[in-house]
Amino acid sequence: MYVLIVIRMQVIQSLCVVLVVLWSTVQCDHHPQHSNHGVHNDSAAGSLKIYQENLDFAFHLYKHISAQPDSQSKNVFFSPLSVSVALAALSLGARGKTHQQLFEGLGFNSTDITEEEVNQAFQHIHHNLNEKSDVDLSLGNALFIGQDFKPRPEFLESMKRYYQSEGFSTDFSNTEQAKEQINKYVDEKTKGKITQLVEEVDPLTVMYIINYIYFKGKWEIPFDPKKTVEDNFHVDDKTTVPVQMMYAKDDFHVFHDKEISTHVLQLHYNESVSMMLVLPEKGLQGLEEVVCKNHLWKWIQSVRKRKYIVHVPKLSLKTSYQLKAILSEMGITDIFEDTADLTGISEQGNLVVSKVLHKATLDVDEAGTTATAATGVEITERGLLMDPPVMKFDHPFMVFLLSRETRSILFMGKIVNPAE
Repeated sequence: MYVLIVIRMQVIQSLCVVLVVLWSTVQCDHHPQHSNHGVHNDSAAGSLKIYQENLDFAFHLYKHISAQPDSQSKNVFFSPLSVSVALAALSLGARGKTHQQLFEGLGFNSTDITEEEVNQAFQHIHHNLNEKSDVDLSLGNALFIGQDFKPRPEFLESMKRYYQSEGFSTDFSNTEQAKEQINKYVDEKTKGKITQLVEEVDPLTVMYIINYIYFKGKWEIPFDPKKTVEDNFHVDDKTTVPVQMMYAKDDFHVFHDKEISTHVLQLHYNESVSMMLVLPEKGLQGLEEVVCKNHLWKWIQSVRKRKYIVHVPKLSLKTSYQLKAILSEMGITDIFEDTADLTGISEQGNLVVSKVLHKATLDVDEAGTTATAATGVEITERGLLMDPPVMKFDHPFMVFLLSRETRSILFMGKIVNPAE
């Protein structure tokens, strides 16, 4: 029998939790491999590079999730940042081919950026996001370590240094107590949004690695609840569902991408994050077939402030994904196989990833959601007495939650049926 690692992710109100669980019944001796982690002065610039290169991973993961039979006609919402952080943290203990697959699978090229630079960049990302004062945002990790399990000291040091990981000793033989300990931690970090993250604990578990990201912000220009009315959302040509549609008439950052017949609306919160809604004119499938990071960069640079009437549905959705098969399709296979080399975590036993589960929920209402941004004023040529153009999100559209500072994707997905 070999060690199993389970990675799970949970997002509540733009919140994401990732768990890595290790089980072991076999102990083997391995020679320690020492880390060459050092101090790098360009962690800020490195984090920008991480974000940029990781955009390919985000869109790649989105397309694989959307292509799953059970996702093609359903809402999709996940955090590519959280998945990246979880796998990057796991890579601290990966060696050889296993590490190379993780590194390249995350979108990094060893000729352009080193392992040390990646870790320092994620270190800067943790500091940067946790220092935001204009939104409620936190990103962190924790290790729950079995009392008889002995991780390598350098693995623990790297987790603490680069990923701000906390550490807790856990008696996994007392499964109820271990479950209560982990759930209490997650409950506190997610401010009561996730109270029962772990439903059961296997007594053979030797370690949990938990990654969480919590993000909540208020609209800079809130919607008036009195103007929210019931309206129809057209899921497809044959299906219409009722939704609570919010309404606002104001100066919004908008753009019409004529090349792919798509309207873009960027809703701002404060200085840190924004929500970008992308509404195709000719159906979501056509947009999904062509959309990539270059379009996102184009939209960010092209939005301009104009007087608009916008209709946005209130959202409350939950998603759940088993990512093991999806990541394997993306070329990250070694961590799931018997040949996985995760000897950087511990000399005890053989480690292999058994599950990758991602869960997410998103809530959007008149007060806000999980995004922040700034608003500028642009005077249009349209006459003051004329009605402004209308942008109505009454059919499937894409959604992005973006860091304005780094122009990176914190969360992304598509809304196919807001009533689902």
